[in-house]
Amino acid sequence: MAGLRRKEALTAYLFIAPTMLGYLVFIAGPMVSSLGMSLFEWDIVSKPQFIGLENYAFLIQDPGFRTAFRNTATFAALVVSLNLVVALSLAVALQRNLPTILRYYYRTAFFLPMVTSMASISIVLGFLFHKELGIINYYLGLLGIPPAPWLTSTSWALFTIVLATVWKSFGFDLILFIAGIQNIPRHLYEAAEIDGANGWHQFWRITLPLLSPTIFFAVVVGLISSFQVFDQAFIMTRGGPGDATRTLVMVIYEDAFATLRMGYGSAIATVLFLMILGMTILQFRVSSKWVHYG
Repeated sequence: MAGLRRKEALTAYLFIAPTMLGYLVFIAGPMVSSLGMSLFEWDIVSKPQFIGLENYAFLIQDPGFRTAFRNTATFAALVVSLNLVVALSLAVALQRNLPTILRYYYRTAFFLPMVTSMASISIVLGFLFHKELGIINYYLGLLGIPPAPWLTSTSWALFTIVLATVWKSFGFDLILFIAGIQNIPRHLYEAAEIDGANGWHQFWRITLPLLSPTIFFAVVVGLISSFQVFDQAFIMTRGGPGDATRTLVMVIYEDAFATLRMGYGSAIATVLFLMILGMTILQFRVSSKWVHYG
């Protein structure tokens, strides 16, 4: 019996070994290396020079870092909020009395952008939002609305990237919410109807509380993803106009690979990791006050 257990354990370890090896080589290893590199000044060509915490001290005083952090935090807050509102509204709507074929059609159509790369979508939407040549401003012109500077105005650019991101990503939350709603026992709604509760009361008293674990998961995953935004801002605006759409990951890229300040770029990457880690821990700590698991 002991030999059989050892054999089963060995088989299990062999199955998880490729995943663990990939994690150590491509995630844990680079993270530790980046942390160590953040303590050095290094331009790849010359020999690294140990400078301790100077990169972090400079980071605190760097206005470019503060601007990128503000842009990233604003982007994350808007994307996660809009994703939740749009996905939850559509999930509730798709649970109404629709023909089965239409229900599956809408689910597929809304989820389809998720399987497309963000780079491809950013290129296409960059043309659609073009102030002079974009089809969006063309149709606005037909309605008598002047063309909007979607990507060329400091007031519009970040929100335009938010819209592009929400259009691509809300399908993921939509599928999660549909699955969560389908797992809510139907007899709760039937009992509420007997007691005279209308649809709005059923949503607030039944759907929303019992869907809170799914909402919590969507918020955690959405914030982690949003704080790592890069593709759409880099492709659609290159961080402009000015620094209006420059994000933390874009600053890491520019410092580490454009100006070869590998140590400083690593320091920003380390701070970003700590931000995401702290934010995630905080969400788990406060989740007990609003997430209901039964």
